[in-house]
Amino acid sequence: MQRRDFLRTATTAAGAAATGPLLNPILRAEAGISASVDPQSAGMIYRPLGSTGERVSAIGLGGYHIGKPSLQEQDAIQLMRQAIDRGITFMDNCWDYNDGVSEIRMGKALAGGYRNKVFLMTKIDGRTRASAAQQIDESLQRLQADHVDLMQFHEVIRLEDPDRIFAEGGAMEAMLAAKQAGKVRYIGFTGHKDPYVHLRMLDQARARGFHFDAVQMPLNVMDAHFRSFSQEVLPVLTREGIAVLGMKCFGDHFILDSDTVKPIECLHYCLNLPIASQITGIDNQAILDQALRAARTFSPMSAPEVASLLERTKPAAQQGKFELYKTSSHFDGTAHQPQVLG
Repeated sequence: MQRRDFLRTATTAAGAAATGPLLNPILRAEAGISASVDPQSAGMIYRPLGSTGERVSAIGLGGYHIGKPSLQEQDAIQLMRQAIDRGITFMDNCWDYNDGVSEIRMGKALAGGYRNKVFLMTKIDGRTRASAAQQIDESLQRLQADHVDLMQFHEVIRLEDPDRIFAEGGAMEAMLAAKQAGKVRYIGFTGHKDPYVHLRMLDQARARGFHFDAVQMPLNVMDAHFRSFSQEVLPVLTREGIAVLGMKCFGDHFILDSDTVKPIECLHYCLNLPIASQITGIDNQAILDQALRAARTFSPMSAPEVASLLERTKPAAQQGKFELYKTSSHFDGTAHQPQVLG
């Protein structure tokens, strides 16, 4: 799978006049985001995870990059442990990342007492009960864990994905069984293609009386202008008490390639949104330091600051030129390996 092979950390601001009231920093508290800073953890910010009662670091460590072949296993383990020691508690992963290497490495990193310091999340691709159940068990084995804190349906990017997941014999049956067995504490889903697919997934859940605990989606300075998750999905999640997990702050390297924003602006923009955690890939010391610096230096942005940043990025954001996860199959791992869906 050739995706997200380049990552640089970035933060920008979410926006007021240009993007609607939920993104106005003055209204962040009303949107359900309260934050605390732990001075013992390098200034990391901690926020509520929706209505679960959990609190997590506002910066999450992405699982894909720690499994890359270009990164030695011991270096990956050292980076993860250093991130935890410096205040990052939210750990992201997925059953299909680097053919399981990412989960295996994270499992090794969380040994020796680190597991109880983190909120551990991973994802599965299976759309049938059988394939999902198998992937759940394989993930737990690789992570050396008897349970994960959050398990998510990965890459809900097709209009039929919600139907398959909630169908009789579908993946939701496996997920609920895993929760009943104590293997999973909370349930969520992720996707990056189109806000409408996320809204369909939420509609399907609502029709069945099911409430997701978390939803993961692209949030960045380009998204605000094109097929916007922040405009269309984020308000729904906030209203329903579902934790918002941001991703694709840099859209791989492409958003930074636009030469419209700096990495730290990108990260601050995301942190300014009513999210629980912004997940970012970390594969070297400089990127880890940058992510931690973004949390340490973040302060709520004013409406004029947000509007100015979004006005600067608006021309480049048209037609999704720098959001290839929306407009191409570049990020669609399950499209490249459809057999993992079951």
